[in-house]
Order: sequence, then structure tokens, then C-alpha cells
Amino acid sequence: MKEILDEDSVKVIIDTNALMVPEQFGVDIFTELARLGYVRCIVPAQVMGELRSLAVKADKGRDKIAARVALGLTERCSVVGEDNFDADQAIEELALREGAAVFTNDKALKKRLFSKGITVIYLRQRRYLEATKKEY
Repeated sequence: MKEILDEDSVKVIIDTNALMVPEQFGVDIFTELARLGYVRCIVPAQVMGELRSLAVKADKGRDKIAARVALGLTERCSVVGEDNFDADQAIEELALREGAAVFTNDKALKKRLFSKGITVIYLRQRRYLEATKKEY
């Protein structure tokens, strides 16, 4: 696996679980994304909806706290779209439309994105982020 850095790789779409990384693992995702060359962070409205729901209804207290912290982090991002359908579908469509990478740790979503040739950023060794593009 190799890191992908090119002039067009400035936009990244951030998934729900990725926004929870700072609270859960202590990783500064914005510093890490900048290190990889991603400077414009985009959050679909569906992700905001998931975070609001988790902040209230999560089974584990630590997930509620992580969701609340994540909601605060979204202030550093552009929130786009409407919360009217599945977040994974919204992320995939937005990535294709914008030519953006996606930051997620969701295995099923990563596989879908890889199959479409979309660059995926994910947490490695609970300490840093890595960007990879697999084409099938």
C-alpha cells in the first residue's frame, strides 16, 4: 500500500467513525490529513445526522462522548447536502462527484470505495492516517 499525493488531492470527505477518531484514539485528524495533503474537509449532512443520533442514543458512554466531540470538530469542515438517505451512499456519490478522497474506517465502505477507484484514508496502528487507492 502506498500513500497517494497529487495536486488534485485536496478535498476529503469525512465519515462518522473518522470524526470520532480524535476522542477514541487521541489522533489529531486535521494535522494528519494536512500531512497527507488534504486541506478541505467535507462532511455530508447524513454524517451530521448519525453523529447527533449517536450523541443521544449510543449504547456506550464513550461513544456518546466521542460523538459529541465529533460534532464540535465538524465546525472545521464544510457540511453539504441534506440528511435524506444513507450516509454511505451519500459519501460514495459525493466522492465521485467532487473527485475527493474519503476518510473512513468502515471496512464495507472502504471496499465499495476501492471498487470505484476512490482514494481512501484510514487510521493505521491507532496512531496515524494512511491514504491508499486500490483499483479492481
